[in-house]
Amino acid sequence: MMVAETNRLIISKLTLYDAPFFLELSNSPNWIKYIGDRNLKTVDDAKTYLKEGTIKSYEEFGFGFYKLQLKEEKGKPIGTCGLVKRERLDNVDIGFAMLPEYEGKGFGFEASEAILKLAKEIFNLDKVLAITLPSNTNSIKLLEKLGLSFEKTVKPFEDEEELLLFAKDL
Repeated sequence: MMVAETNRLIISKLTLYDAPFFLELSNSPNWIKYIGDRNLKTVDDAKTYLKEGTIKSYEEFGFGFYKLQLKEEKGKPIGTCGLVKRERLDNVDIGFAMLPEYEGKGFGFEASEAILKLAKEIFNLDKVLAITLPSNTNSIKLLEKLGLSFEKTVKPFEDEEELLLFAKDL
């Protein structure tokens, strides 16, 4: 189900049929480096992850991560972008990931702008957060370009790794 459209992208809900694409994305080098190894080795692993994470988020909160598809290439999936409510953060945060061949081409910015618009106009959020590793300079640049500002460092996960927290009032 499509939730938004940009000049180059169709943004739609992920389904279990997207498991092969999600498996590829979650095992890409920058996903593992900056998001973390989710130990997804099979399509069934990816289906379980989608069902227990993204699809559950749609049901619980009305939003989640979305599939980014190229309009020009018959809907080829190239990445994800969306919103997630994490237990250890006070507000919803935005995140994004691209397949390696689509990184650095402006798709993350294009999709994130559309997601921020949904956050404000459809989901009635007044503030959005983002978390990233200090070493992820491309993510930091994108967050700043989107108007998010650094607020503080946080340790939102069990591994206690320190992350940078950015925020934007909508």
